[in-house]
Amino acid sequence: MKKYILYSSLALSGLCFTASTARAQQTGDLLSLLGKEKPAKERVTNAFKATRVVNGHSMEFLSPGTMDFRILHRFGQIDKGYSNLFGLDQASMRMAFDFGILQNLMFGFGRSTYKKELDGFIKFAPIRQATGSGSFPVTIAMVAGMTYNTSPFTDTTIKNYNTSRIAYYFQTIIGRKFSEAISLQVTPTMVHNNLVMLQSQSNDVYSLGVGGRIKFSKRMAFTFDYFRRITGLEKGVTYDPLSVGIDIETGGHVFQLHFSNSTGMNERAFITETSNRWDKAEIRFGFNLSRVFQIKKKKKA
Repeated sequence: MKKYILYSSLALSGLCFTASTARAQQTGDLLSLLGKEKPAKERVTNAFKATRVVNGHSMEFLSPGTMDFRILHRFGQIDKGYSNLFGLDQASMRMAFDFGILQNLMFGFGRSTYKKELDGFIKFAPIRQATGSGSFPVTIAMVAGMTYNTSPFTDTTIKNYNTSRIAYYFQTIIGRKFSEAISLQVTPTMVHNNLVMLQSQSNDVYSLGVGGRIKFSKRMAFTFDYFRRITGLEKGVTYDPLSVGIDIETGGHVFQLHFSNSTGMNERAFITETSNRWDKAEIRFGFNLSRVFQIKKKKKA
């Protein structure tokens, strides 16, 4: 009887040890599986602090339910000297309202004093840069816009059509945020003018834009954009637009100080009608002011 009890105790101990070992092995297997889980995708944000670099669109989007009220101000030419207070005696401006619809969809409209133009656009990104396994390394966004010239026709001896006031532009933005400090993008662009001043001019102008941001402090960054015209460049008449600026974050505002050789502040104007040159100091000082408002309450999770 004693031997039976001893054998039973040994068998029960063996079973308990085996079960314990199996549970430990299963726990270890589960932990190893957890360690090998693929990291969740996370969308990259704040490549630029605003939806514009300086003149051109950036790869950034407004959050859904927000409105961005923008004031763009461009003074006169610096090379005019004291007689024009280095350009501060003159100014042109654009006032705009942009709206976020989805995380990758927004639209906006504005009005410029230059040629009294109205403009509107819609921007959509089918692909957004993200981190994590299987994520895409760049953002690809598309922009379609239209401008409407409301100033009087200069030549009244011929029949003028309302459609002659209209121009269109189409862009693809390919951008990447390389680090917290550096973001770059390229922007192939086509501008179509329904009416051109000379028969020798092309209605379609193609250009390649380059924009970037280099952050050098918590609230300040250097920004630039440049559009190299591939077709439609008139030697001695029009030039490629180059703008450089400093972004300053102040609470809910983004304030930008910049220099540019362009007067116009929509795509049709600054790509096709920049008539000043950097090498002759025919540049203008200006500023952009952006203030974002929440106009629709966020949905609670």
